[in-house]
Amino acid sequence: MWILMVEALVALFLLVFIVWWTMPGKKNTPPARRPDQPE
Repeated sequence: MWILMVEALVALFLLVFIVWWTMPGKKNTPPARRPDQPE
C-alpha cells in the first residue's frame, strides 16, 4: 500500500515541477518588436 502513496507523491511532485519549470520562462522573454515600427 505504501508504494502507491510513494508513486502518487512522485507524480504530484513531477506535475508541480513541470508547471514551475514552464511558468517563469514566459516572463523573461523580451517583447518582440514588429519590423514595421521605427527604432
